[in-house]
Amino acid sequence: MSSRLLDPPAEPVAPAAGRTPPVIRLLVLATFVVILNETIMINAIPRLMIALSITEQTAQWLSTAFMLTMAAVIPITGWFLQRVTTRRAYTVAMGLFLLGTALAIVAPTFEVLLGARIIQASGTAVMMPLLMTTLMRVVPEEDRGRVMGNVTLAISVAPAMGPTVSGVILQFGSWRLLFAVVLPIAALITWQGLKRLENVETPEAGAIDWFSVVTAAAGFGGLVYGLSRFEGGDIRVAAAIVAAGLITIGVFVVRQLSLQKRGTPLLDLRTLRHRTFTVALIMMAVAFMAMLGSMILLPLYLQSVRGLSALETGLLVMPGGLAMGLLGPTVGRLFDKFGGRVLVIPGAVGIMIALSGFTQVSMTMPYWQLLALHALLSVSLAATFTPVFTLGLGAVPSHLYSHGSSILSTLQQVAAAFGTALVITVMSTRADSLKEAGTTDVLAALGGMQVAFIIGAALSVIVVITAVLLPSRAPQTSEVRAPAH
Repeated sequence: MSSRLLDPPAEPVAPAAGRTPPVIRLLVLATFVVILNETIMINAIPRLMIALSITEQTAQWLSTAFMLTMAAVIPITGWFLQRVTTRRAYTVAMGLFLLGTALAIVAPTFEVLLGARIIQASGTAVMMPLLMTTLMRVVPEEDRGRVMGNVTLAISVAPAMGPTVSGVILQFGSWRLLFAVVLPIAALITWQGLKRLENVETPEAGAIDWFSVVTAAAGFGGLVYGLSRFEGGDIRVAAAIVAAGLITIGVFVVRQLSLQKRGTPLLDLRTLRHRTFTVALIMMAVAFMAMLGSMILLPLYLQSVRGLSALETGLLVMPGGLAMGLLGPTVGRLFDKFGGRVLVIPGAVGIMIALSGFTQVSMTMPYWQLLALHALLSVSLAATFTPVFTLGLGAVPSHLYSHGSSILSTLQQVAAAFGTALVITVMSTRADSLKEAGTTDVLAALGGMQVAFIIGAALSVIVVITAVLLPSRAPQTSEVRAPAH
């Protein structure tokens, strides 16, 4: 059967003002499920160690490999999304995710489970840029903030909710139940999507540059892997891998600049010529680093220092995650009405206040105070992410939407890995020095966490500075639609 029969050509999409197009609702739901899966394994590690007879370091690879695959595949999606229809991209993304999930349920060994996670991550890597690119094409500019607020639910709340969801599911059965619960939900969403999804753009012809594919995968994948090695590994080896990753990314960038002259780059870097996009990119990356750092440190503090269970920890941080998700659409509507600055600047200040508050963690800090600080951080991130994504992508020409989405999504993965490596390294180094000075293990761990939170608070100053530099609205259409040469 020809692809023409499978994928009817795109037709002009003219959504009614004030309504979220059905295609976006479907893609948001699908993206939420696949991204939720990224962090769903965290609480299952003790079970996996017993069931599969593996060490903790080996079990961590189920999360690390997912992140590595995302970092390696996402840079390719900018090119991919310009070459296939919306339905074809959705079919590939959800098909890979379903295949990986089904394989994980029956995985007899760790190696098979690891392969299943890599297949899942390949599908997830396509979904994120697909959602962002489709949104920018089908949603009128005056409604983008409101609709992007729903997207915030998928890309920001899902990873935060993963540990909580898994903590609840694991109360009822083995680690396989994590995938068994997800599979029918993802299958239903896939079926509904294929039944209702329409193509919103016509594919372009173009050959792929395999040298770019290899250098993108090796560079970004190597960088994320090197950063992940800082946790419990040889720092010199990790630094060498990071350096090799950065050099390979440099080769990739040079190659793209060369290909841009012929109009066929794998990842079009002309998006970075647009100041608002670049500022939004920096702000998003630093905010993600701060968010992921706190997501790792807070559960460690609550469980290792304060002695809470994984479920109790999940319940304590759940209000913040829910607040972030529920506020997304409201923040979007406020953005459409008032612009970005009235949300982004207070949001950035809120992030700085929350992370500064976490530097005061102690053996006796009241739980209500921890909950309040986490809620403030979550609400502030909600006020920040929606306007930043909307302003950033709104500042680039429409033919670069897929590339802009890919760059944003790639940098999220790199920022998450960098934030994790930074806080773990700082915390471990400080804790080790305190132990050598005769401090007890618990107090040494607490001291390490306090210093790591200080690093997060320092990063939040950059978030505030970039927030001030962002405009209230994206540049005028006539300015951004001009072709970049």
